[in-house]
Amino acid sequence: MSHSVLIIGSGFGGIGMAVRLRQAGIHDFVILEKADELGGTWRDNTYPGAACDVPSHLYSFSFERKTDWTRRFPLQREILDYLWHCARKYGVLSHIRFGTEVTEARFEAGDGRSDAVWRVSTSDGDELTARVLISACGQLNRPALPDIEGRESFTGPSFHSARWDHGVDLRGKKVAVIGTGASAIQIVPEIAAEAGRLVLFQRSAPYVIEKPDRPYRRWERVLFATVPGVYELSRAKIYALYESRALGFVKYPRLMEIMEKGFRKGLEAQVPDPSLREALVPDYPMGCKRILVSSDYYPALNRPNVDLVTDPIARVTPSGVTTAGGTEHEADVIVYATGFRSTDFLAPMKISGVEGRELNDVWRHGAQAHLGITVSGFPNLFLLYGPYTNLGHNSIIYMLESQFRYVMGCIGALREADLDWIDVRPDVFDAFGREMQERLRSTVWETGCDSWYMNAEGKVVNNWPGFTFAYRRATRRPDPRDFRARRATPHAGA
Repeated sequence: MSHSVLIIGSGFGGIGMAVRLRQAGIHDFVILEKADELGGTWRDNTYPGAACDVPSHLYSFSFERKTDWTRRFPLQREILDYLWHCARKYGVLSHIRFGTEVTEARFEAGDGRSDAVWRVSTSDGDELTARVLISACGQLNRPALPDIEGRESFTGPSFHSARWDHGVDLRGKKVAVIGTGASAIQIVPEIAAEAGRLVLFQRSAPYVIEKPDRPYRRWERVLFATVPGVYELSRAKIYALYESRALGFVKYPRLMEIMEKGFRKGLEAQVPDPSLREALVPDYPMGCKRILVSSDYYPALNRPNVDLVTDPIARVTPSGVTTAGGTEHEADVIVYATGFRSTDFLAPMKISGVEGRELNDVWRHGAQAHLGITVSGFPNLFLLYGPYTNLGHNSIIYMLESQFRYVMGCIGALREADLDWIDVRPDVFDAFGREMQERLRSTVWETGCDSWYMNAEGKVVNNWPGFTFAYRRATRRPDPRDFRARRATPHAGA
């Protein structure tokens, strides 16, 4: 089956891109979704306490602004409902093929008598072709399970936080939570109240700052929805506040020392036990790893039924977790809050470009894409939320909408100039990668800590080293000088 455009994934990137295609009058596209429903990370992460750490008013598309969020920081279910709403309202649902996982995509350049196409294979044995291939897989879609000896030997229930088993009753149980990242700080306060005992295994202490969350009052939601400009003003104010934090991340890392002082003051106020408080102080500069937001994480650690363990894990046993000192911590349930394989991007799909060159080979020293969107040697392939587009300070929805516009510009060029394919030039691709690495050296992410922003070689490949408005300016339209192209054959269709 042939299409003009094929999109992989139905999270914020896939749904938003599909809406923009339909608004441009392009209806011959399909979204391939490996799961049975849409939503991406907000479908997968249903653990207790799942919520966003970006304010609600920054977490909706510009073409479908949501004014009736129930809280200042949205909950998982409300975000997922919003995505379903967008898909239904803008006619996207009929374009989604659920339960269809892409295993391989191969670019075929054509021979002058046939058009260039992407030939896409799926897990159910089907094969589709499309002139344009868009990956909307994101960065946080593949759970990372730790390589711990004996992990498979545990006889009780165990699961990753992104694959939460809601059939397991935690009431009165001994629960081991491994990991202290963004998921763990939301999970621990929720389950500590019902677990008989909770043991939290911490490899590295995170920086956790207060989350100024509360429900929106009814009159506030009415005001946002009915009075012109009020919602827009709120959104602009929040955007400006969060955007200003980029100064500490990417321009003047020493500014993070001011935030660090506030962190220490908050920690002292919330954790009275000196020994526990000492264990919760990170040993790296603030911002080097993801800064977490929560107002109930530290209070949860003060509970008498919660223990923090900082000794390294030696192995998992049939009955619990044993640390390097030989202490075994019995557990009825193990929760792995160990994050995602964030630097693998399109894995485990096999993506082959010009002359069969594989993307994994191009990325063997680290993922790279021009403006986080295009890869030289892979014509008509566009990435959403690709390398160098993650943020530490603002909303990824803003970044995605910048990418939608850029991709639509490229698709428009294909159609208007009657092109068979466009491919970012190798020199442009390489120059952008060098620029990113040079700029990243002066950011807080390069201050000497191991984070999920880095690949196995210690190279930061996820984050954008600048302001989001600068990214929007850089992606306002594709520059024809950045691309090489081939004219379409006489029978080519757009």
